[in-house]
Amino acid sequence: MRSQIEKAEAFRALQYAARRLYHSQSWDAGTTKLLAAMVSRALATTSLGLANTLGSATVSLDAIIENCRAIAQATDLPVNADLENCGADDPKTRQRRLHARPKPGVVGGSIEDVHRRSQSPIYEFARRVERVHAAVEAARALAVPVSTLTRAAPKSSVGPQRSRRHISGCRRFEAAGADVLYFARRA
Repeated sequence: MRSQIEKAEAFRALQYAARRLYHSQSWDAGTTKLLAAMVSRALATTSLGLANTLGSATVSLDAIIENCRAIAQATDLPVNADLENCGADDPKTRQRRLHARPKPGVVGGSIEDVHRRSQSPIYEFARRVERVHAAVEAARALAVPVSTLTRAAPKSSVGPQRSRRHISGCRRFEAAGADVLYFARRA
């Protein structure tokens, strides 16, 4: 089994070698073993898949972290963690919460731009940039290199005007220190 550092180096090499990196989402250790044997060079966790498995609409950060650990231990492949909003709205609070949790063995993490408390569930853009910056600080403080991922387009990015706006947003996330930027495109 590769060490976490070797997995991190492999994940970073995959990110920089390809313009697009596709990785399957695993929701538990069994799915991880199946996907790793089939096609994947890297895997991602899914908080929605975990919630569905548990028959719940949401899951706690502790449940997400524990599931990430089980998935990372079940494979030799690099694993990127879907961390939802990391259990906090405030960037510094989220950063402290992540540091307080035992490390799950993943080599990347994505943070979402949404919360579930209002009619407008997407954080204001300035807050999203702050959250990326705090996530980058948290990732850089770890002994194992972690790629900080951010979702630039949380709902729909159909049409050239929206795409330009999201690309502009990606540039701001990059300036905040994010290693990898991507769209979650849904029609």
